[in-house]
Amino acid sequence: MFDIEWIQRKVKENKYYYSKHGDQERQNENLTLREVEEAILSGRIIEQYQDTGRGDSCLVIGFTEKGIPIHIVCGKRSDWLAVITIYIPLPPKFITPYDRGNR
Repeated sequence: MFDIEWIQRKVKENKYYYSKHGDQERQNENLTLREVEEAILSGRIIEQYQDTGRGDSCLVIGFTEKGIPIHIVCGKRSDWLAVITIYIPLPPKFITPYDRGNR
């Protein structure tokens, strides 16, 4: 499973990349690359996911310097951090940035 220190170290080392889907979602949310980095570097892991066919992954919640909450789904590919998807957690799916709504 993941730990936040490894994820943050990969960002600091610039050893991460966006999946095509992850970068498209970042753009759809009008988030800059810097804002995603801010969120990861201030973040913590709130969910861990076992291999669903593409390897293990986790959900990181972090905030930009402006206080925008961002969810980042991260995976590991070789020794690199893969940013799989990004979104701003909003109702009804999320009651708060940390708590899911009704499933």
